[in-house]
Amino acid sequence: MTHTPTVLFVCVHNAGRSQMAAGYLRHLAGDRVRVLSAGSEPAASLNPVAVAAMAEEGIDIAAAQPTLLDADDVRASDVVVTMGCGDACPVFPGVRYEDWQLDDPAGKSLDEVRPIRDAVRARVEALVAEVLS
Repeated sequence: MTHTPTVLFVCVHNAGRSQMAAGYLRHLAGDRVRVLSAGSEPAASLNPVAVAAMAEEGIDIAAAQPTLLDADDVRASDVVVTMGCGDACPVFPGVRYEDWQLDDPAGKSLDEVRPIRDAVRARVEALVAEVLS
């Protein structure tokens, strides 16, 4: 039986960048990757502009819920990606950590969020190639 890699996207509020990244990874990798997303101070709901930006790509993240970061999820992950938000994760041996410096979509218009979304997609596409190679 082959190992299904787990990728965890982390951002403080888990309402924008990390949710967009999780949406793209699910879309691009399907069930070949287990996708998690969380934050240290989860918001009450997703950023509606991030949801709208992803809908333009044909990816529906509207039902996703911001989730509290759990050390067990970090430990169980093969790759943990923080989104340039300064959130800290527990460090465990054997887990690969990356920090993607991405602007926060909070409070931005759809026109301002599109380039952030596109940057997230490019990084997720590269990650898919690495994780599934």
